[in-house]
Amino acid sequence: MKVAVNTRLLIHNRLEGIGYFTLKTLEHLVKNHPEVEFIFFFDRKYSKEFVFAPNITPVVIPCPTRLPILWYLYFEYLLPYYIKKYKADILFSPDTYIPRKSKVPTLNTFHDINYEYNPKYIGNYWHRRYYLKFFPQYAKKSTRLICVSKYSKGDIMDFYDIAPSKIDVIYNAANEAYYQVSVEEKEKAKQELTQGKDYFYFVGAIHKRKNLINLFKAFDIFKENTKSDVKLVVVGTKKWWKGEMENCFKTMKHKDDVIFTGRLEAEKINLIANCAIALTFVSLFEGFGIPIVEAFAAGCPVITSNTTSMPEVGGDAALYCDPYLAQSIAEKMEDIYNNPSLRAELIEKGFEQNRKFSWEKSAQMLWNAIQKTINVG
Repeated sequence: MKVAVNTRLLIHNRLEGIGYFTLKTLEHLVKNHPEVEFIFFFDRKYSKEFVFAPNITPVVIPCPTRLPILWYLYFEYLLPYYIKKYKADILFSPDTYIPRKSKVPTLNTFHDINYEYNPKYIGNYWHRRYYLKFFPQYAKKSTRLICVSKYSKGDIMDFYDIAPSKIDVIYNAANEAYYQVSVEEKEKAKQELTQGKDYFYFVGAIHKRKNLINLFKAFDIFKENTKSDVKLVVVGTKKWWKGEMENCFKTMKHKDDVIFTGRLEAEKINLIANCAIALTFVSLFEGFGIPIVEAFAAGCPVITSNTTSMPEVGGDAALYCDPYLAQSIAEKMEDIYNNPSLRAELIEKGFEQNRKFSWEKSAQMLWNAIQKTINVG
């Protein structure tokens, strides 16, 4: 069997959430099935780290997919040509984009459809138009679909009228760089970051959907109520910072207690998670919410939203708030700050909840989905 894979998001030193999902599922899948030839289609020069087994054939399609017009050219014309050239039996796409005209069975992945709820979550106008026009077509064209949560599966069924029997749920898992470190490492990291002060942390894209405006407001309320010297650490690139979010930050009474680190590697974020009072991941919309399970793996309690997929991922191991109410977020921050026994209980529950998610398990489910796709095709 020849399995073609859309690996355009495997980019050295630039692995985001979908790229990491792609890498970890494929690492286990490819090594578990040496009898299968996997053809990895890249859209630019690839790093050798992504050719991690002898049964991988790497192929570069020379069209970096940076703009909607190039997405269209790549997936509508170039990728079908290369799939046919390499005589693939099936295409697996981990990032939603597929050729609509390809003759081979296609297994596609939808991580979430937040753009259907609020198109302005997609800041670029042309990107937004592309998603709204083509993604529903990709869902219907796919032989079979993967979603990363039951919540996302329900969305796909409702918005795109896809039968539930056509969709498999395959969860993400924590980055393997997240684990508990020694007391000495914690003390050193905390001293370097906040001069030893306690802190909450957020990690993710600095994007409206991640709800930093209400987190900033909640932090001010928390500080006023506790009169503490606790800090708020924000990990991520200020890509969508200008405007309402920046203005909210500038009006904060306690903005001097907010620390922006920029984008960090997983190893450094793990240290931050190890030392934090809690992760404050109060996003408005998530298809999964990987920072939740990564915090669990690091032994860090989690405050998260009671919306979309987050209760599914957090189970009974997280504290839930209404992300639309800053007061609700602040109350959970106070609860965990004032109650060390609650914090200890959540850490233990977090370890247990995290064991429900593993890349080995996800890879096995991916293989099962491939088999179903081939049989249907």
